[in-house]
Amino acid sequence: MAWDCGTGNGQVAVELAKSFSFVSATDISRDQLKHAGIRDNIAYSLARAEDAPFPDGVFDLITVAQALHWFAFDKFFHEANRTLKPHGVLAVFGYERCTIDPSIDRVLDHLHDEIVGPYWDDERRHVETRYEHIPFPYKELTTPSFAISYDWTLDQLLGYIGTWSAVQHFIDRNASSPVDRIIGDLRRNWSGDEVKKITFPVFLRAGVKASRKPA
Repeated sequence: MAWDCGTGNGQVAVELAKSFSFVSATDISRDQLKHAGIRDNIAYSLARAEDAPFPDGVFDLITVAQALHWFAFDKFFHEANRTLKPHGVLAVFGYERCTIDPSIDRVLDHLHDEIVGPYWDDERRHVETRYEHIPFPYKELTTPSFAISYDWTLDQLLGYIGTWSAVQHFIDRNASSPVDRIIGDLRRNWSGDEVKKITFPVFLRAGVKASRKPA
């Protein structure tokens, strides 16, 4: 059994369902859960990471994808320890800034660091440091490096940039889009319907719960 905590629209839960007999998936957003992928062996529920609606010692694996930085760490780890089986695994992961080519990367870095830099939530620093500064009370496993790649048009990239929380905060406070400040530079380096390869490095921390001591 697996628990995908902070499942969002269930992308990770759907993948877990291919390898696990049963997947429990939780999120605090009812709207996100409405769009989650349905599978016979996935049960979605509305729940906080720090207050899991599960009995003790039931999960072989708990996953958290691009969400751990929003949790109250001590309370979540308590729930993870409570619901993991002895020797169960907690795997937390996320993705870093995308890379495309040097000319585009410079423009995106300018947007990310300077234009919307002050608008990032404080929790964003944990993603930037690959969760390395988050306490991780598990016997940590050595993990490989991963990356996800897509072939995108400029419009697809702009759609992704529009999901950045800092971009949304900027729009809310300034009644204008920060993307307008870089769109000219992007178009000078990305013509028409040209497709470019977009790569997102993925970071992963995984650890094993210690077995219970004999009574």
